[in-house]
Amino acid sequence: MSRDPQDPHTTLRTVLSDGPRPLSPRSACVVVIQGEGLGRRADVGDQRVVVGRSQEADLHIPHNSVSRLHCEIWRDGETYRVRDLGATNTTRLNDAPVQEAALADGDHLTLGESILKFISHSSVEAHYHEEIYQLATHDALTEMYNRRHFIETVDKEIARAMRHHRALTMCIIDVDLFKPINDRYGHISGDHVLKQIAGLVRRHVRNDDAAARIGGEEFAVLLPECGPEAAYGFAERLREAVEAVVFRPGGEAQRITVSIGIASLTLDRDTCSRMMAAADAALYRAKSEGRNRVCIEP
Repeated sequence: MSRDPQDPHTTLRTVLSDGPRPLSPRSACVVVIQGEGLGRRADVGDQRVVVGRSQEADLHIPHNSVSRLHCEIWRDGETYRVRDLGATNTTRLNDAPVQEAALADGDHLTLGESILKFISHSSVEAHYHEEIYQLATHDALTEMYNRRHFIETVDKEIARAMRHHRALTMCIIDVDLFKPINDRYGHISGDHVLKQIAGLVRRHVRNDDAAARIGGEEFAVLLPECGPEAAYGFAERLREAVEAVVFRPGGEAQRITVSIGIASLTLDRDTCSRMMAAADAALYRAKSEGRNRVCIEP
């Protein structure tokens, strides 16, 4: 037994325990622990994971010491294996060059100037790194992707769409007249409104779409294999869903609306910044034309 240092009259009893509770199973993963891409990770499940400098790699490491397609990692029954893909700087396992080898929990893979750590599905570290990854890539308030991770996702999807000649469209969503809500009812009520709108966005996106909070009251959705007409339909359904909700900031019922700007991938919008700039221009037009509407940048 011990006493609470804040209250010497209170006795704290030690609780009997059989140890940590069993954790739910997780996928094995590889995590960049040194060099370019620090903190990035990829789960190794039923699909092979390709690591490389290419934007299309499952684990993208943007450094010129890493080959475009450097190595691949996959599950083989109850074990995991790694194979070098003809990289200029041969993949090294625990500092020894390998062409193909089995992986054990805690192994280090060296790719050029970056080091990855392999963490098996049975390791308690898998849960730790998953939590760290969630904190690094998600917005704490809405639990959507954060701006940094969204941009990384857009860069990867642009490379994939251009390579395979597929459509790709971005929507930027802004809550209309949000500052007066914060000013009148306070930031806690404003945060609750943002969480409600984030929930509506999540309910409308597909599994392959990427949704993020990219600013204070600004959200973005990336729609792979979706042209401007289909994106307009998505945006209108979302706009109508938000308009139909009765929000209660500070306990007062009121309607809140959003404006949405849309831009598709084109030859002159071949980067994330250019697509975002075009979607922002469409959003500005939606705002200037009266808010609570959807506009497409031609």
